[in-house]
This record gives sequence, C-alpha cells and structure tokens, in this order.
Amino acid sequence: MSAHALYVTAAYAITAVVLAGLIGWILLDQRARRRDLAELDASGVRRRSDKAGKS
Repeated sequence: MSAHALYVTAAYAITAVVLAGLIGWILLDQRARRRDLAELDASGVRRRSDKAGKS
C-alpha cells in the first residue's frame, strides 16, 4: 500500500470514528433531555405553548 493510500485510509477511518462518536453523544444527550422533560412534566411544570392552546 502506498503512503498516499495509507494516508487516505487513515483519514477516512478517523472521520468515521469521530462521526460515530458525535452521533452517539447526540443520542445519549437526547435521552437525557427527554428524561429531564418527563421529570418536569411529572412535577407539574408545563410548556408555555400548552397554556396558549387552552385559552
């Protein structure tokens, strides 16, 4: 394998690992935010948009 092919392969591999890490982080953060919203909803805190619909 030439030096150029090795460089390109390494660049793609690093990019794939970084993108997979970012996607994982986003999914974990989404779960945490949904859990936070569920806790707020359970404690009686409502969204402002809910009040607008009831008026």
